Amino acid sequence: MNTARAEPTPSLAGPALRPPADWDRSGLPGWTYFSEELLALERDRIFRTHWQFACHVNDVAGPGDFSTFDIAGERALIVRGHDGSLRAFHNLCRHRGSRVVADRRGTCRQSLVCPYHGWTYNLDGTLRGAARSDTFPPLDARGRGLKPVEMETWRGLVFVRFRPGPQLPVCHILGGVDDEIEPYGLAGLVPAGNSSYEDEIEVNWKSVRDVDNEGYHVRQAHPGLHDLYGDRYFDEPYVSGVARSVGPFNEAPPRLWSVRAYRNILPEATWLPEPYRHAWLYVGMFPNLVLGFYPDSVIFYQEVPLSATRTIQRGGVYRRARESRHLRLARYLSGRIDRDAVEEDRLLAKWSCEAAFSSAYDGILMSDLEYGMRSFHDHLRELVPALGEAEEPAAGTLQAVNSRLLAGMKPCRV
Repeated sequence: MNTARAEPTPSLAGPALRPPADWDRSGLPGWTYFSEELLALERDRIFRTHWQFACHVNDVAGPGDFSTFDIAGERALIVRGHDGSLRAFHNLCRHRGSRVVADRRGTCRQSLVCPYHGWTYNLDGTLRGAARSDTFPPLDARGRGLKPVEMETWRGLVFVRFRPGPQLPVCHILGGVDDEIEPYGLAGLVPAGNSSYEDEIEVNWKSVRDVDNEGYHVRQAHPGLHDLYGDRYFDEPYVSGVARSVGPFNEAPPRLWSVRAYRNILPEATWLPEPYRHAWLYVGMFPNLVLGFYPDSVIFYQEVPLSATRTIQRGGVYRRARESRHLRLARYLSGRIDRDAVEEDRLLAKWSCEAAFSSAYDGILMSDLEYGMRSFHDHLRELVPALGEAEEPAAGTLQAVNSRLLAGMKPCRV
């Protein structure tokens, strides 16, 4: 799938990859950004069958602590048991299917109680009891317990998968960056207070990824990031489900006060190798997750599609458990730079997405600097080859068209 050739990277570890000379510079057809029928296919072929980041182990640090995560019509519940074990279940009462817990995060010290009819579950998922149990036939505690969800942790990050799919275990997918990430002490980080967010934006989820998967726009659209990086920022394309982008700090003096203050106050992150103390590193995991590794913190952001033209973008920040005053102030300033970039990207995604509705829209022409976006599209097309159809298939036929195209393809691992 990826025929990029490796060349020496300008900075930090890892190869810089350039596209082949004859690569296809066109993007996805316009119809793919507003088709509800396509989104139903993406939910089934991509979001339910691929690993999704749900939370950090320290979001659910104590017995009874829970975190929930919803995507593609699925609802996951991650809970810490009295035995200290972390488990993942479908957030689905076995009586009538209500949410067992309604909040995003919280603590249920003794048990999980469904708010609909009061069915109660132990923290290991077994059924503890049903209200008015005398009105039911005998209930098996395990047979009527919460249904488990496949779960994997990698360096403190908790991933869930709702159905078996083509992806390898998370540790294999991210194995190529494992040594690079190790010095950040990711498993020992804790949630930074009031840093999490979930914002709804009126765009297709792929539009958000398209903007994020290329750095060609940084100079023009992100004054803060360009001031921080200068021209040294570079992207690498998705290879086997992982993409990498690096922003070594600009050697020129910063012009913007927020960047200047950040650079001045940021203490030397002695726990990191020297080049990483003065750089922001991003790792993208297909289909919809980005992790940002900064000298002062680690961030994440992730897209959750609600409809073909509505998306939730969720994100958060994790900090070192023991944080100096200067490191805390640096984290505040990096967050400020980040928030500006997020708002700028959301506007770009909106403009790009709405262009597909225009009678003048005739596709795009990618720069070599946008090859990361092309590699993302390649991954999508391996799973949903109907994305390559120039014209939208007739209503009600997309599933059949996709199945026919899949039948002629080799199995993939993205």
